[in-house]
Amino acid sequence: MSNTEHFANIMVERFISAVNRGIDLVPVVADSTSTAKIAPFIKEFPGRLVNVGIAEQTMVGTAAGLALGGKVAVTCNAAPFLISRSNEQVKVDVCYNNTNVKLFGLNSGASYGPLASTHHSIDDISVVRGFGNIEIYAPATPMQCRQIIDYAIEKEGPVYIRMDGKALPELFNDDYTFVPGDIDFITEGADIVLIGMGSTTYEVVSAAEQLKSRGISAKVLSIASFRPLDRDKLAEYLSGMSYVITAEEHNVNGGLGTVISEVIAEYGLSTHLKRLGIDDGGYALAADRKSMRAHHEIDSAGIVDNALRLLLRDK
Repeated sequence: MSNTEHFANIMVERFISAVNRGIDLVPVVADSTSTAKIAPFIKEFPGRLVNVGIAEQTMVGTAAGLALGGKVAVTCNAAPFLISRSNEQVKVDVCYNNTNVKLFGLNSGASYGPLASTHHSIDDISVVRGFGNIEIYAPATPMQCRQIIDYAIEKEGPVYIRMDGKALPELFNDDYTFVPGDIDFITEGADIVLIGMGSTTYEVVSAAEQLKSRGISAKVLSIASFRPLDRDKLAEYLSGMSYVITAEEHNVNGGLGTVISEVIAEYGLSTHLKRLGIDDGGYALAADRKSMRAHHEIDSAGIVDNALRLLLRDK
């Protein structure tokens, strides 16, 4: 794996590139210049950023207004505040009115660790999936993040991008090309399928390596594109597999595990699914990421333990 990169830094880099190539892009923040790491953009283009203060609803409404005025509006703040505090504005001003706004949910999942549930975003995918007229992405690697952001900026219409809060390394080769709706196939395997979303992709990759040392062959997939999603291809990857485990830093309802369960049910697949994430009705543990993931069994060790239990139960 290569050196790590922070997704917010990549976001700002792509914003600067977009303006330099003639795109009339305007970032809107809610007193979140530090969270968005937006200082290089401000230095490059003084006066182009709009800071509405601690007022997320105003931030989203302002972005929608800028979009109606012909700008490419991008909101940049913490995912829990974007999705929870400005829920109605996202639903109506952005999605229902199909305005050209790109919503960046920074520090998603439990990135804020010990700051606990007020700062955790474990329901953002489930909430945004309930809205129409919006594409939904959760990049896993720096290269993928760059390509998704470039695509979103050029795409006309609303986009939500779930951004992890920690620096992450690269998983893909230099020839990787992001395709909206596609499923990222990482390794082939015959005994079990492991599927990650965002930063949990690294956990499932590590888990597959550990299982391989035990003679167990795991197929590894990562889903970054939730809407659109090539369900036919996903069903093809799952077809004939007896066991599937999903791992997400999100509630088990409405996110990755739910999408996989929908495909299994709708395509009539004979696959046993284990969803790993934040338990139904629960909250993410208020702790550092390592401890939190171990507690919810979404670290590599927890995924391995669950895989072994699934594989051994019918022996």
